[in-house]
Amino acid sequence: MKKQLLLFAFSALALTSCKDDDMQAYELDILKGDWKTSKTEIVSGKDGKTVLLTTPVTGCSTKDITHFSIDYSTSYTYYNGTGADCKVAGKSEGKYTYDTETKLLTIKYNNNGDQPYRVEILSSSELKILDLSTDIDYNADGVNDRVYMSFKR
Repeated sequence: MKKQLLLFAFSALALTSCKDDDMQAYELDILKGDWKTSKTEIVSGKDGKTVLLTTPVTGCSTKDITHFSIDYSTSYTYYNGTGADCKVAGKSEGKYTYDTETKLLTIKYNNNGDQPYRVEILSSSELKILDLSTDIDYNADGVNDRVYMSFKR
């Protein structure tokens, strides 16, 4: 009887850990690739719903690309210029971590500190993250507001 209970406990543990590994692999597979920033939003920290400011990406910034690889490397390529004359202005490279349970995405570009985000939406075509390091009270109500960044493929 004890052997059966022990076998059951180990089987349950193995199945549970496989599900976590499968979820991690699945979400990393969705995350990998190129993402273009589509907008930034500041949302009221008081109610978490009221959009205080939406800033769509315009001009050469529409070409900016954030890239995630399955080996936990990342890069951010940004452009500048005027009109249709957009050129690569620079590229930052680094590493990231992602926890599927907490949805915590931490990016560390070379020569910068950790930048923590919480993944709000992750699908094959959309990524929306909450910047956890920004302290901003945009509407001056005494409560820090939330800064979200949205990306599209």
